Amino acid sequence: MNTVGDVLEFLETLAPRYMKMDWDHVGLLCGRSGREVRRILVALDPFQDVCQEAADWGAELLVTHHPLIFQPPQSITDDTSVGRCILFLAARDMAAINAHTNLDCAPGGVNDCLAGALGLEETVLLNPSGTDGQGRPWGLLRAGRREPVSLEAFLEQVKQRLGCPGLRYVSGGRPVCRVAVGGGACGDGVREAFDAGCDTFVTADVKYNQFWDARDLGMNLIDAGHFWTENPVCATLAEKLQGQFPQILVKVSEHHTDCIIFC
Repeated sequence: MNTVGDVLEFLETLAPRYMKMDWDHVGLLCGRSGREVRRILVALDPFQDVCQEAADWGAELLVTHHPLIFQPPQSITDDTSVGRCILFLAARDMAAINAHTNLDCAPGGVNDCLAGALGLEETVLLNPSGTDGQGRPWGLLRAGRREPVSLEAFLEQVKQRLGCPGLRYVSGGRPVCRVAVGGGACGDGVREAFDAGCDTFVTADVKYNQFWDARDLGMNLIDAGHFWTENPVCATLAEKLQGQFPQILVKVSEHHTDCIIFC
């Protein structure tokens, strides 16, 4: 029998807790560690539609990137979306585990998956934060190379490869060759990417002043959206879970997508 605790222990080997940011909440945030697991649904977010999809499929465990609880709640009621999700899961004896900023930083995690989705080669870690138990460096941003191409052509490739409906960007007036990536809100890494010799930085949730900073540096800065830059890790996570637990049915959410609409 495989339990929620077994899955949590395995996820800790992929993205150890010590890699998370100090403010973050990771691990088992809802449910019983001894609960038997036969089905796992993997998704980027533990929102209500995802919880319902997991329940409809008969999953005992929901594994997500973003945490069910960002801020410790003062109460758990059906007056808030977080409260409704917790009550929904608890009523069905379902558990929720997440790996957030620890998965951003882990080898093979969010940013390695983003680099792979964009077809980058010779991918390296920028400014390691430490080494893991296998002696591998870990940290947030990645950078890789590709055949030189115009910014306009690269923008189309980003949309196609990530499936995102639109992009925000600023041109640094340079072709695309060495690309830094930071899934999710990594706009404050503009200078780090530039100092590493990158001509282009793909990330999300970029602020107004960060676009100006990149333009003044002469670096292309592309905001491809939070969901689209992080979602590639879900398929990899599901594949690793399935390989470790062949007796468990594992799948990625078929319905969860970005709620932001481009017109």
